[in-house]
Amino acid sequence: MVDLNPPMQEYKTSGQQQAEPTSTAAPRFDPRRIYTILVLAPLLYAVIRYLPPLAFSGVVILGGGLALFEFYRLCFGDRGHFWLIGIGLAGFAALILGTHWPGLIVPTLLAILVCTISVPLLSRSPLEQSLRDGAMTLFGVLYLGLTLGMLSMTRLLPQGEWLIFFLLLVTWASDTGAYYVGTLYGRHRLAPTISPKKTFEGLVGGAISAILVAYIARWWFLPGFSGLDCLILGTLLTITGLWGDLTESAMKRSVGIKDSGGILPGHGGMLDRLDSLLFTAPVFYYYVTMASRLRVME
Repeated sequence: MVDLNPPMQEYKTSGQQQAEPTSTAAPRFDPRRIYTILVLAPLLYAVIRYLPPLAFSGVVILGGGLALFEFYRLCFGDRGHFWLIGIGLAGFAALILGTHWPGLIVPTLLAILVCTISVPLLSRSPLEQSLRDGAMTLFGVLYLGLTLGMLSMTRLLPQGEWLIFFLLLVTWASDTGAYYVGTLYGRHRLAPTISPKKTFEGLVGGAISAILVAYIARWWFLPGFSGLDCLILGTLLTITGLWGDLTESAMKRSVGIKDSGGILPGHGGMLDRLDSLLFTAPVFYYYVTMASRLRVME
């Protein structure tokens, strides 16, 4: 799934105080970003709008699998471990499919657990390293499988296709608003040691953009949401999306790279494009399901 927000500028940490101005130099425009969007956005729309939920889960497996591969490349570096990557990808796909066939989830988790704790028995790496690699394999499955699985679960809800559109639009609006407001007006750094270009001003701009798009989406195709729902969801998705972005930035910074990959021309890696959704998707799913239950009780 392609992300519409501009790439968040990061790296080159500064020892200056958080309240000092950040650079407001205009980012260089990359036309490949537009080409990627023009190709992928209509395909994604068609899958969500016209194909059954299982087809959408296939797209989640494809995009999430690429992101998981990039995650393992961050963790394993040049050590390879293609068999561990294969185990992780198989477990991830099974978790996503488990949203359609719940009986798959527990056996999948048990199988992945057994495989990962058995790594020291099969690996030639030092014991400490093999244990760490096994733990990271399991973590990757949970990190992307449990979070992106919420996308498939949302698609299975009544009006699921419209809920997915709402989630994607509000998440991307938040990212885009935060980027441009932060670039133009950012002065106070939000997380200087992890992502020095992110600012409190950008956070406010992202929240305003998300709330506005939430109200537009409610008027356009999702009238079942109340005005209060739009206000709460715009705020929640902004905060959780930022949280997801910062956690991925911390992982990338720990290994000294800027982008997780280059599979999406002009957009970086798939993990870069999905980092916000990893956190917004679960929050959105549980808010929608809990809010609907509360309305029934009333």
